[in-house]
Amino acid sequence: MKRILLALLCLTPLLKAQAQFPYVRFGLEGQAGYTSGDQVPFWMRSNQFGSVPLSGASASLIGSARVDYDTSKTKLVDWGASLQVRGNAGKGSNLTLIEGYGKLRIGIFQLQGGRIKEVMGLSDTLLTSGNYAISGNALGIPKVQISIPEYYPIPFLGRFVAFKGNFAHGWVGKTPVQYGDTNMTTTQFHQKSLYVRLGKPHSKLKLYGGFNHQVFFGDEKNVWSEKGHAWKPFDLSAWDTYQRVILGRVWNHSKIGNHMGSIDVGADYRFNSVDVLLYHQFFYEVGGLAHLSNITDGLTGLSLRNKREKTSNFHWNKLLIEFLFTRNQGGESWSKITPSGDEDYYNNYLYAKGWSYYGAGLGTPFITPKTLSRDGLPQFPSDYFINNRVVMVHLGAELGLGSWKVLTKLSYSRNYGTFGTSPNGHTTGAIHTPAIYGIFPKLNQFSGYAEATRKIGLNTELGIVGAWDQGKLLNNSGGLTVRVAKYF
Repeated sequence: MKRILLALLCLTPLLKAQAQFPYVRFGLEGQAGYTSGDQVPFWMRSNQFGSVPLSGASASLIGSARVDYDTSKTKLVDWGASLQVRGNAGKGSNLTLIEGYGKLRIGIFQLQGGRIKEVMGLSDTLLTSGNYAISGNALGIPKVQISIPEYYPIPFLGRFVAFKGNFAHGWVGKTPVQYGDTNMTTTQFHQKSLYVRLGKPHSKLKLYGGFNHQVFFGDEKNVWSEKGHAWKPFDLSAWDTYQRVILGRVWNHSKIGNHMGSIDVGADYRFNSVDVLLYHQFFYEVGGLAHLSNITDGLTGLSLRNKREKTSNFHWNKLLIEFLFTRNQGGESWSKITPSGDEDYYNNYLYAKGWSYYGAGLGTPFITPKTLSRDGLPQFPSDYFINNRVVMVHLGAELGLGSWKVLTKLSYSRNYGTFGTSPNGHTTGAIHTPAIYGIFPKLNQFSGYAEATRKIGLNTELGIVGAWDQGKLLNNSGGLTVRVAKYF
């Protein structure tokens, strides 16, 4: 508890700034909850940016302070900052920096550095099951980035074409590896994105398209040193290495680092009473999408936002249905043969914990690491994510019931393990590696979530959260949390 109080003292400078800057916001939230078993239910821990309670009976204290841009004035240069700290106490205790960054805006550009709560990809950010590349399931990787965070309509094209994007460099830290000449490597993070919107800002119809690209890389000279191996020693300069990381160019028959991303398309239409958003994310990792071998995989969503005014005690604000399919991966017997073989989403031959940060998957939480699945399920020894072949339907809703705002998520999935635990086995080109470690059975899983919040005083909010899991992939569990939040 002392550590929690000390961390909250870090908010003092921003509290003092509140008297000078009216756009400073401060929050203090207390939570008390209980979860059955030794595992926090799926939707209490997924896509929470690492802000997760402890299992069993626990109490949490969350402090936050945020300096936003001054929207009352048009400024060429402005600044902002955010800090959020969470302390948990129960069976054990922990203290986590959930967010901490500073930002500087110059015109349409923004320079930002620190740990940021953000997602990457085209989706309904409130109700989505999770983007493929970065879903907010894990803590943010500390990074420095320059971006155009909002769509900028190009004046000389009649404001019909707009774009946004980012370019970032981050630091993952020490990462275990399972190949090469070392057991641990100092890993860095590269990220970039570019999205284009067709349609004027107030047009009824808008079309969207773009991509995002993430890479784990670094310490290659230690990983690929010359010790009598069949591969050649790493002989690239730091600048040449970085260029190949950014451009995805090959060195010694393989890309440098672990590459990950999605190509997204979407459209929205503004009807008189409802806004409709339709989107799809195509996944890429080791090269299958370039050959269209995994073109059937992806995340598809349809989101509806109600623009009618509330006229009764019941009102729906937003509805979402999503469909996630990751079962193909270019590894089926009928799939097109590619040099890289099946995609094996989120697993990596070099990085022992694949596409994760502090043990949590960075992308969709429906691709399951072995740490969160039931004991005894078949697994390929080198795989950290033992279930990445998933067929899932997800429903989300934001509703109004009297003075309560209700948010629900209901997800049902069928899970097929990996190709390493399938009858086909893993593939590399035309080579098949037999599934000698067991065949993963088809496992059904349901996860539900409901959150109700209401105001109980000036800038004070009461919330009740319930979540439950039922199925054969995860341990069955349930949880209930009551929270009270005060905002200034």
